[in-house]
Amino acid sequence: MTTAPPGAPQRRATSPRSTDRPAHRRGRPMTASRRANRAGLAFVSPTFLVVLVVVILPILWTVLLAFQDAKLVDIQGMGLFGNWSLDNFAQIFGSAGFWSSLGTTLIYTAGATAGSVVLGLIAALALRKPFRGRGLLRAAMLLPYVAPVVAVAFVWEVALSPQYGVVNDWGRRLFGWDDPIAFLSTREYEVSLLGMHFDIPLALLTVIAFECWRYFPFAFLFILARLQAVPHGLEEAALVDGATHTQRFRYVLLPQLMPVIALLCVLRFILTFNKFDDVYLLTGGGAGTDIAAVRVYDFLTARYDVGAAAAQALVLAVSLMILLGFYFKFFGNKVQEES
Repeated sequence: MTTAPPGAPQRRATSPRSTDRPAHRRGRPMTASRRANRAGLAFVSPTFLVVLVVVILPILWTVLLAFQDAKLVDIQGMGLFGNWSLDNFAQIFGSAGFWSSLGTTLIYTAGATAGSVVLGLIAALALRKPFRGRGLLRAAMLLPYVAPVVAVAFVWEVALSPQYGVVNDWGRRLFGWDDPIAFLSTREYEVSLLGMHFDIPLALLTVIAFECWRYFPFAFLFILARLQAVPHGLEEAALVDGATHTQRFRYVLLPQLMPVIALLCVLRFILTFNKFDDVYLLTGGGAGTDIAAVRVYDFLTARYDVGAAAAQALVLAVSLMILLGFYFKFFGNKVQEES
């Protein structure tokens, strides 16, 4: 064993493991898949934040309020977790008119959905072939849909007014009406047909007619776009085989339109089931038009009961989910096979 002479610099002994360690730690190389994942997260993050703030958090807050005794004056001091109970649901289920409002909502939704889709189909078939002024007429078809709902609702109120409405004036002149009809405030109206007398829900039918008229351009655009994509050879072959107009529509055009019609029915059903402004502006929920969305508004504004309103909205959402579940279970596969 040798020793260093006095005065020589001392050298520190190093272990073999320390010599193998790199001078600086290097990160793992970025692969193409990792770069793609990071880029995807970067693009999706703003949308996710917007959906989280605008959609998810309000839904969670509504669910929490539905199980709490929350009044409008106490809403600012409430926390996320309070005294949970089912009193709000017992209150709305036991309230007068709850089940009838669900039935009215279902009738209103089904009638408005079917009517708007049928009117859109008729308009699309009528404006399919080229003729002079077709473009201007197509643009005019969109007026009910793009006009502000407050403006068109006011026009309908004035036109259907029993005092100065143009509809009652035409009815007296052309159909010989003895008395003016209050379309928006008459719950039931007696009609005589073939010697039989029966009552019809006049205000509800008027609101359904307004809904069909206002939203048929939505179906018109979808159906017209699909009609333009139907190959001309299919109709020409059917015409050569001697098919009539009805047969060409039934066996050539309708199978091509069924996927679009099914999609329109689902979209319009969802939107109409949650509709509030049209009914409230026309009737205020009176005269047999007390749909569920108007009841939610009444619970919030008339009773200042935020918890009951949230519970009513939650029941409305669950009812819609159940109805859509039945639709997709019984009709979803059939529509998919036809498409």
